[in-house]
Amino acid sequence: MQGTPVVTRIAPSPTGEMHIGTARTALFNWLYARGRGGTFLLRIEDTDRARSTPEATEAILRGMDWLGLDYDGEAVSQFERADRHAEVAHQLLAKGAAYRCFSTQEEIEAWREAARAEKRSTLFQSPWRDADPATHPDAPSVIRIKAPRDGKTVIADRVQGDVTISNAELDDMVILRSDGTPTYMLAVVVDDHDMGVTHVIRGDDHLNNAARQMLVYEGMGWPLPVYAHIPLIFGPDGKKLSKRHGATGVAEYQVMGYPAAGMRNYLARLGWAHGDDEFFTDAQAMEWFDLDGINRAPARFDFKKLANICGQHIAAADDAALLHELKAYLAAAGEAPLTETQETLLGEAMPLLKDRAKRFPELLEKARFCLVERPVDRDEKAEAQLASVSNGILSELTPRLQTASWTRDALEGEVSALAEAHGMGLGKLAGPLRAALAGRAATPSVFDMMLVLGRDETLARLKDAFP
Repeated sequence: MQGTPVVTRIAPSPTGEMHIGTARTALFNWLYARGRGGTFLLRIEDTDRARSTPEATEAILRGMDWLGLDYDGEAVSQFERADRHAEVAHQLLAKGAAYRCFSTQEEIEAWREAARAEKRSTLFQSPWRDADPATHPDAPSVIRIKAPRDGKTVIADRVQGDVTISNAELDDMVILRSDGTPTYMLAVVVDDHDMGVTHVIRGDDHLNNAARQMLVYEGMGWPLPVYAHIPLIFGPDGKKLSKRHGATGVAEYQVMGYPAAGMRNYLARLGWAHGDDEFFTDAQAMEWFDLDGINRAPARFDFKKLANICGQHIAAADDAALLHELKAYLAAAGEAPLTETQETLLGEAMPLLKDRAKRFPELLEKARFCLVERPVDRDEKAEAQLASVSNGILSELTPRLQTASWTRDALEGEVSALAEAHGMGLGKLAGPLRAALAGRAATPSVFDMMLVLGRDETLARLKDAFP
């Protein structure tokens, strides 16, 4: 498909929460398409009606939205295309690439029992494969693809290399059930062809499906897509990522307060590398990402590395964009929205808060001074800080601040002068001032907090603490 515009897709099943592995597969497809000026599509594989739910579909859409993985056009429902899938099954039948099979489940099981007894392959070989249509009974039937009985099938895979499968391992899979509904294996191929998908980038748990799905492409005379089967994500213990390792659903990471840009960066590095680069932007990822950089070995999820990357993205983020994402985090976590005053103060304070916060809860804890209302409640450490210096000394600060210029140098000069007048270091007064302004012992710089809060609010909080 050299020279053909790139079209990729993500095709999750709406049967539960959006797994972090699905998110990484979506990211790889998004990066590959966007980096080449191509098209990235979303298909909801909702043919399993018993397990597919509208809530799960909504969770997929929310997960894509949070991760910033924009797709082109509308999301496609596989279920709604059932008539088209059935049409292709009948075309394969007409071409002689498929056949009607009237064997019952009981007959199939009896055939397999005999095969087991004779120690031969239990892959069902239908007696109807080469039957004359004139001998067909008036009975329910399925449509099966005609798989080759000898030779080998080679899957040319951009990640796994050439994968050879003996055709003796391929069965004549059912592509249309007796009730006229298509199977997943048929629907996937028809949808990928009709949507113009050029590159099928998916988990390597689908690798064995590729050889069977290629039979549909070949039977219809359609060009094969480029296959790239990426390794699964394992937990730190080397086993498939599951609940025992911690969060596995995309929504959980938003609720835990990880920034989307950091999540994209970390997921891109799970199984793919560009030299030694660890921290990079979306633009760099789109420019660098290529299938040749994907590792064949399973990637291991590391929460410490995720936190480190996310911290770097918070520090590097635009203040207004960070505030916007912080508000979305509060909504996702079920927390109260910011008031207008809180939002204004938080916007002004953002440059002081971004460094060393790896998740939004940590950033909000640092921002507590501009989110609380008077009277500021204090924890035990803050109370101990207040008690470390007499109220008399600190109350002397109020008249100094009332007339001071409200600049960092002027404020630091006033506090330093007061400390020097009482024969103590600046640090001795900084602790109690932190406690008064924020109610906590660990905060941004006292003078930075004063500048954000403004003269009136600063003096009011000091008066509350040192009456």
